[in-house]
Amino acid sequence: MNGVIIIDKPAGFTSHDVVNRVRRILGQRSVGHLGTLDPSATGVLPIVLGNLTRLAQFYAHSEKTYEGAIRFGFATDTYDSNGEPTTSPQSVQLDAADVRALAADFHGTIEQIPPPFSAKKVAGVPAYKLARKKQPVELKPVTIEIKEFEILEVAADQATFRARVASGTYIRSVAHEMGQKLGCGAHLASLRRTSVAEFTIADAHTLAAVEAARQQGIAESLLIHPRKLVPQLPSVTATEENAALIRSGRAVNLPEMSRAPQVKVFFGQTDLIAIATRIAGTLFHPRIVFTGEK
Repeated sequence: MNGVIIIDKPAGFTSHDVVNRVRRILGQRSVGHLGTLDPSATGVLPIVLGNLTRLAQFYAHSEKTYEGAIRFGFATDTYDSNGEPTTSPQSVQLDAADVRALAADFHGTIEQIPPPFSAKKVAGVPAYKLARKKQPVELKPVTIEIKEFEILEVAADQATFRARVASGTYIRSVAHEMGQKLGCGAHLASLRRTSVAEFTIADAHTLAAVEAARQQGIAESLLIHPRKLVPQLPSVTATEENAALIRSGRAVNLPEMSRAPQVKVFFGQTDLIAIATRIAGTLFHPRIVFTGEK
């Protein structure tokens, strides 16, 4: 099976756990994901199957949206609710205006220090491995972009939010830094990813739904339609002759794509056979050819 299926990741699963579960459910060897989601988080996790795992390179810097809650009153070592407290708990009664004013500081292109429990590397070692051993973790600030950060509701010691961010942004770090600025400590209480690139929670299926679809023999019906993938690239339908040339890695003329630098090439409506790049004029060379299942 070749395609993309969106999983509504349950809490307590790593992204790799989901990949392994899908691999077992579908009996598929080649399975990957488009963007790690923390174990405690839920929501959109795009899973790529078969030869379409090669599309991952087009989603390396995808925009993401989240909804969640930040709890104020103490910080944790993981910056979320799974960690051990690192500050003494204190009673907090939040003021909505103060929280919204603080949230405004976390907007646009800013510097952010990743959490110590993250995959960022320190001298070649993943930071979380050092943090688990209680060893010092010194991570350098990185430039990130928060395109939207809206505080939805403030009640007692929690604030719910909606965020739209560029790739590489840690919402856990946002929560931690907000707690530092208020002087009371804070951590991410919950997080749900509602979109990755063009994929939204409306496209997502539970693992149980995928299992049921496989048992009914309709698992392919859960796949995202191939023409919706990598929407920034226009689609072209190849003739049988051109499709044969493309599958063999040869350049072809695509006159209807005279201005596009790169295109998705289909044979028929649903068979994505290549991503092709313009050489000159209307001549395109297949950059990636999707042939058979890996």
